[in-house]
Amino acid sequence: MTQLSATESHARNVSLELDSPELATTYDVTSTRQFDHGKVLIAALAPKPGERALDIGCGTGRLGEYVANLVAPSGEVIGVDPLPLRIDIAGRKNPRFSASVGRAEDLSKFKDESFDLAYSNSVFHWVLDKPTALREALRVLKRGGRFGVNSADADRPHQSQKLVREVLLEEGLSKSDGANALGTNYRVTAQELTKLLKEAGFKDVDVKSHTFVDAVEGVDDLIAWSTSSSFGNFLSDLSSSERSRVREGLSRKLEALRTGAGIKLERHLVFATARKA
Repeated sequence: MTQLSATESHARNVSLELDSPELATTYDVTSTRQFDHGKVLIAALAPKPGERALDIGCGTGRLGEYVANLVAPSGEVIGVDPLPLRIDIAGRKNPRFSASVGRAEDLSKFKDESFDLAYSNSVFHWVLDKPTALREALRVLKRGGRFGVNSADADRPHQSQKLVREVLLEEGLSKSDGANALGTNYRVTAQELTKLLKEAGFKDVDVKSHTFVDAVEGVDDLIAWSTSSSFGNFLSDLSSSERSRVREGLSRKLEALRTGAGIKLERHLVFATARKA
């Protein structure tokens, strides 16, 4: 059994069964934040025409489609994701990008040393068995193959996560696990990510912290993004009336942050690149 850190042991398991066609479609529209920082990850990997790439946790395929254009005309991108509804959307993106249901911890459908590069964008903080997932990524890479991964930073919660937790405390809902479902259930620190990659067998490990500033239209925008990004797990342990109270409290806090430039919130992630020797 995987040994959990203190942070992980207090986080509830997430459900893959809460996703819906509406949430999958919403994610495809609202995941610009993930797509934009995914391009930062891909730039560090520098895909080349003709290469074969594996997108681990491809979601609705926005980043996979982008990478497919970078490896054109003779390269291809293969994506896996555990959410079938999102795979359905991803499969319609690009003829050089194909996707199927799968998990980071089990890439057995792929042969050893069959990809030039692999990446996992906005996914690692959902993966419970991280050592197995990283060993699988290493296995399917060719010698010299590149790997990129990012995760919500365990050392620095997103600003939105802090706001939600403040509201939960103020509303007397502090025992709720809802705040854990902001896409950060099993987040890691830069130090932990470095250690995990080296223990899996990767070389030339380079880990950096990044802060992104997002424009948020208002409470409905933030909730739609949080709910679709967590495939329905955000605040799912609360009743309808409790969620309404959280929405009202969160709206007040967001509006207090509004300036002439709108509402800006910070997200903090750790990025890593590595290589297979």
